[in-house]
Amino acid sequence: LEHADTSGPHGLPLMGSGDWNDGMNRVGIGGKGESVWLGWFLYENHKRFAYLCDIKGEEGLSDQHRQRAEKIREIINQVAWDGDWYLRAYYDDGSPLGSHRNKECRIDSLPQSWSIITDGAPKERQFKAIDAVDEHLVQHEDRLIQLFTPPFDKTEKDPGYIKGYPPGIRENGGQYTHAAIWAVWALTELGMGFQAYEQFKLLNPITHSLTNEDANRYAVEPYVVAADIYSKAPYAGRGGWTWYTGSSGWLYRLGMEAILGFKLKGDHFTIDPCIPDSWDGFNMTYKNSSTIFQIEVKNPDHIEKGVKEMILDGEKMQDNKIPFLQDSKKHHVIVRMG
Repeated sequence: LEHADTSGPHGLPLMGSGDWNDGMNRVGIGGKGESVWLGWFLYENHKRFAYLCDIKGEEGLSDQHRQRAEKIREIINQVAWDGDWYLRAYYDDGSPLGSHRNKECRIDSLPQSWSIITDGAPKERQFKAIDAVDEHLVQHEDRLIQLFTPPFDKTEKDPGYIKGYPPGIRENGGQYTHAAIWAVWALTELGMGFQAYEQFKLLNPITHSLTNEDANRYAVEPYVVAADIYSKAPYAGRGGWTWYTGSSGWLYRLGMEAILGFKLKGDHFTIDPCIPDSWDGFNMTYKNSSTIFQIEVKNPDHIEKGVKEMILDGEKMQDNKIPFLQDSKKHHVIVRMG
């Protein structure tokens, strides 16, 4: 935290030779370029570390981290809002990246999704940011969600080795699945269940090979997650590297935790779905050793998010938490949305 928590000309953390997107390794190579995404990431981690300090009784340290988190949040909202979405970064010379003023990389999904995942942006900006992602980066016809657009090609700026990829390949304006999953996760944080499920289907590799034509275009295995998918002709819709990406774990969590809403938390689990309002509900079975929980989610009012009550074996749970019973029995859980 101390190493990353720096401050550049705008008060944002320095980008150095790359942040999450290591291909942008020359945006801040001179020591003055700043990363908006890293700002959101630090904001979240200061908050989480403050919580750990609370557990250890380190009140003074906890206060320091919370104060630093709040300062970062204020700075981002002051210097990185571009009108309809958040900037991605500032170059060493102070010019913006990920701005409507840029001809290439006008909008990047990362600072938009993380402004929502961290809940660091004002609510009206959160909805504006995710609407911008949907308008500019979600490509329904080609079944992908771009990392940013337009790709780097002719810009005189040198963002780094990312510009060495052809336009639409890998991080250079293709779908980088890791980031695409965060963009869909952000939808669930806003309670947008229909959009989240529709975009989850874009990320599901099976849906890229439902016909021979689809499979031939996708060109990689339809039963594992591809790290990237190309976005520009003649390779639009073709999968990139498979078998090596941590996006597979994130995609599983997106479906299980963010959409179906099943989350393990210490000595209990919770269920808080974010689903299409057309769903009547769904069923799932959770096995904890030899104890089985048969879970029935009901959505009588056809809403996208919101839990009215949770019932375990006929008893209403006051805090909507289901305890980890270990009695080798079967238990019935009813989750009623509303």
